[in-house]
Amino acid sequence: MQAPDLSPAPTTDASAAPARPFPTVAVVGLGTMGTGIAVAVARTGRRVIGIEADGAAAGRALARIEEATAHAVDRERLSPAERTALLSLISVGDQLDAAAAADLVIEEVPEQLELKRELFAELDRICPPQTVLATGTTSLSVTRIAAATGRPERVLGLHFFNPVHAMKLVEVVRSVLTDPQVADQAAEFARELGKEPVAAGDRAGFVVNGLLFAYLNQAAAMFESRYATREDIDAAMRLGCGLPMGPLALLDLIGLDTARTVLEAMYEQSKDRLHAPAPILGQLVSAGLLGRKTGRGFYRYEAPGSSKPVPEQGAAEAVRVAGRTVESVGVCGSGTMATGIAEVFAKAGFPVVLVARSQDKADKAKAQLARSLDRSVGKGRLTAEQRDRTLDLITPTGAQADLAGVDLVMEAVAEDLAVKRELFAALDKIVKPGAVLATTTSSLPVISCATATSRPQDVIGMHFFNPAPAMKLVEVVSTVLTAPEVTSTVLELCAKVRKHPVECGDRAGFIVNALLFPYLNDAVRMLEEHYATVDDIDTAMKLGCGYPMGPFELLDVVGLDVSLTIERVLHQEFREPGLAAAPLLEHLVAAGCLGRKTGRGFRDHARR
Repeated sequence: MQAPDLSPAPTTDASAAPARPFPTVAVVGLGTMGTGIAVAVARTGRRVIGIEADGAAAGRALARIEEATAHAVDRERLSPAERTALLSLISVGDQLDAAAAADLVIEEVPEQLELKRELFAELDRICPPQTVLATGTTSLSVTRIAAATGRPERVLGLHFFNPVHAMKLVEVVRSVLTDPQVADQAAEFARELGKEPVAAGDRAGFVVNGLLFAYLNQAAAMFESRYATREDIDAAMRLGCGLPMGPLALLDLIGLDTARTVLEAMYEQSKDRLHAPAPILGQLVSAGLLGRKTGRGFYRYEAPGSSKPVPEQGAAEAVRVAGRTVESVGVCGSGTMATGIAEVFAKAGFPVVLVARSQDKADKAKAQLARSLDRSVGKGRLTAEQRDRTLDLITPTGAQADLAGVDLVMEAVAEDLAVKRELFAALDKIVKPGAVLATTTSSLPVISCATATSRPQDVIGMHFFNPAPAMKLVEVVSTVLTAPEVTSTVLELCAKVRKHPVECGDRAGFIVNALLFPYLNDAVRMLEEHYATVDDIDTAMKLGCGYPMGPFELLDVVGLDVSLTIERVLHQEFREPGLAAAPLLEHLVAAGCLGRKTGRGFRDHARR
């Protein structure tokens, strides 16, 4: 197990503060989670009663605690005297009756409903009436566990995250019978452990797992359908969304058996097909391929428990045809994406023809690009000479005819299919034979752009992410008619402009938006059902998953109108009821609350 951070917790003036909740805490089940919780509680000066199933297990648990505290001393996170004091607060045994001395009992036994219910029934018999009983379940019903006792008002969930010493989040889960004062005490207890509590109601997955596992499940289904490779799916979500891990690598870390159990619990409650575990999860679990802990899951690892993936035996790079030569590029559009893409190609040394609807708009677009380059010079990311060289490579024009000689044209106009088809029909007549025609669409069908031309084999999607100069990802979207050498051309070109390409087929959302926006939509549904607040949901996903932004922060940045459009496209394509846009999202867009750009979305930005 990872060594907990055992440096002393901050102290407060006891004379000025109210009595601390739960001075004595019992932890039943001292696996990785239980051990981490026991140490975290002892760090606050509370007495901890650790309880295991038998004497041998208790001995192993105590040895792990002693080893972890010794590592903390070696790393100078704890002095020898502090370690001695901390260990003196923790007792470990195998008698459940010891829990009678605790003010709070935290259960961390295996995720089996009947096992937990039997344990809580026994704890109810053993412990005084005032003792609070908390389950550490990640997905089971707190209400059903509480129903095994005669004190359901004093039962709640305390969902810590692994590793306990590093993860700041604790979900405080209330059933319909939990006394609000008990929930408040539990939240204060979590804060005294240095954690950030968020309030959650009793439904499968709570906040974090309720949003996370639906997303992970769709990634598994995407891989199973061979829409994209595991590496491309993971790279797309890391580079396109800034996530710390790709979904398939994260499933391997969590454990595919655990993921399947959580999803089964979610589906049993919601009956949403998006929560039904992807068949590949069941197949891998049945084969004993559970992820890192068995050495193989979606990836193969050096050894069981290893975090280092190794190439699959017999795996080979796809044999590709040679790409076409690209020496000059055209970009159609004058907005942020168009100027950003033009900057990317010009920085890489490609002459760029930047086409707008008029010469004036084209000149303004180049001026906007120049300001972007000036900022890069000011931040030391670019020299003045590199800026000037980049600008010299960009020719602004209001005439589409100036694209006649370029080798590749990038379309970056409004996300309107009629507008794009009109442009592609015009390009078909202007651009030389053999040139590649690419669209940057994020949600529209690439094939619809391609069929507006007489050369659909030359049309492909190149979905850059905003801001294009900074974001490394490009989704390379081939249609059923795209020529193999056109795909090769674009993949080679991405390498030349220092972008990371991921390949996928031509379906709504491609990789990133198809996985991201249902997750955002689920968060909106969670809010409109009054399950949790905007702040608690955002906090939970940032602290529980390490996401750079919470879902509502991200929605307000992207724009609620843009988000709604993508949700509708996904629902129209896949016809899944669970993909229908949340009514609250539709209502906010109708009211003109579009996020940061209007000053109000899920938050009021005008007051900040």
